[in-house]
Amino acid sequence: MASKTSFYIIIALLLTLGFGLAIARYTYFGIPLTPDKFKKAWLLEARVDFEAGSGPVLAALTLPENPPGYKILGENSASPGYGFAIIENDGKRRGEWSRNNVNGPQTLYYKIQLVETGYDYNPQESDTVVADNVFWNETEDVAARYVVSTAGEKSSTPESFTRQLIEIINNPEPEENAALLLSSYKPVELLYKLINYAGIPARISQGLLLEDARRRQQPVQLIEIFSDRRWISFDVVNKEQGLQPGYFLWQRGGDSLLDVVGGSNSRVTFSMIQSSLSSLDIAATDIGQSGVSWLGVHSLSVEEQGMFKFLFLLPLGVFVVVFMRLIAGIKTLGSFMPALIALAFVQTSLFQGIVSFIVIVTVGLIIRSYLSYLNLLLVSRIATLIVIVIILVTFFSLAGYHLGLSTGMTITFFPMIIIAWTIERLSILWEEESGREVLKQGGGSLLVAVAAYIVMTMPLAGHLTFNFPELSLVILAGIMLLGRYTGYRLSELYRFRDFKAAANEDN
Repeated sequence: MASKTSFYIIIALLLTLGFGLAIARYTYFGIPLTPDKFKKAWLLEARVDFEAGSGPVLAALTLPENPPGYKILGENSASPGYGFAIIENDGKRRGEWSRNNVNGPQTLYYKIQLVETGYDYNPQESDTVVADNVFWNETEDVAARYVVSTAGEKSSTPESFTRQLIEIINNPEPEENAALLLSSYKPVELLYKLINYAGIPARISQGLLLEDARRRQQPVQLIEIFSDRRWISFDVVNKEQGLQPGYFLWQRGGDSLLDVVGGSNSRVTFSMIQSSLSSLDIAATDIGQSGVSWLGVHSLSVEEQGMFKFLFLLPLGVFVVVFMRLIAGIKTLGSFMPALIALAFVQTSLFQGIVSFIVIVTVGLIIRSYLSYLNLLLVSRIATLIVIVIILVTFFSLAGYHLGLSTGMTITFFPMIIIAWTIERLSILWEEESGREVLKQGGGSLLVAVAAYIVMTMPLAGHLTFNFPELSLVILAGIMLLGRYTGYRLSELYRFRDFKAAANEDN
């Protein structure tokens, strides 16, 4: 009786703490309860890495200014020990970090908060824009004249001229003049030089395609031409005119994106995370000023927030696994494996994830059957399976890449050790029980993983688990309550249907 009372006291405390903190977060900080209640907002983080020599360092990063389709809410730098200043010169903004006497690997952060404005802000410019001067050597000048002349014969406007040049540059088998120029210049750089050579003002711009919880992204280069007093962008790879939906212009012409004086091997990568407008307000709040906001992760770097956004979905997946096992009565290979597989499906895609899982496990079972003849010890057998699984994943990833499947490389997100143990347990189950039991438990695990995937990919689930992490305590209370259930499973109702029919006849 005492243990039962203490159990329900723990459950009450978990529910009170979980719901109480969530209500406080909603009441005092205005975090929306639904993901679509407020405007879509983004938090972008630029990470600058370089190797500093022994001496002073000056790093300069080009910063966005009036990006089309977006409004900047705020910006800040998080780089302890460095002085930081934003320098504006001739309409260009650059963030400069400086420090005296620094040595070794260095990492600098710049964060910017954005909100979508819902329109493409690209106003007319009153000033006259002239083409840049372009210099070629004698051979390149002859080739450039021919390429420009060829494109000019098939066009009548600067836009159509640019499209013709893009077609010439992207031709899988370019003619000899274009091939000569491409051997010396990258496509975007060559396009920039050719358009300016033709007397049309052009510039190279760089930006990011915004996708939720993406990390370590490289900027994508575009070419912009000046026509009818407006700058018009072109995607050199996709051959599209205008900005793609969700594309954020970080830099429009001007200096290089990153310059580092006093360092080497410099690079800049970008991470991003989507949230609501009020969530961004919370992210900007000092973590030490609140009694409940310390439970959130908004003060972490964007890269780490992207990791936690997936991690917070795991308790929800575990709850689905417990429900399917204890209430529905579906047999699985372990309690945790289906939730991890579901998390892998979230990071890949459902169809490719299921196919990859089935193929890898099937091939692994075939190889495991051969290993049984070698009489290896358990530890050695499991280690062998792990190496084999890594080889299989690498093979299927490379095969998918060469077949042009964009999701081929995402197979590597699978929990390889879990898959190795799954292969081992299925093999033992086959030897001790039967192939039918293998299909039953293996298929049950896959079914539960799919059910957990469906719940975990619901927009409301992702929004609540990330912005209200204290709700994990409510999920924990639910899991503990399910653990006290001792009634019939749904599968057992079907199993004992004949007994129920016989009882009804007796009555």
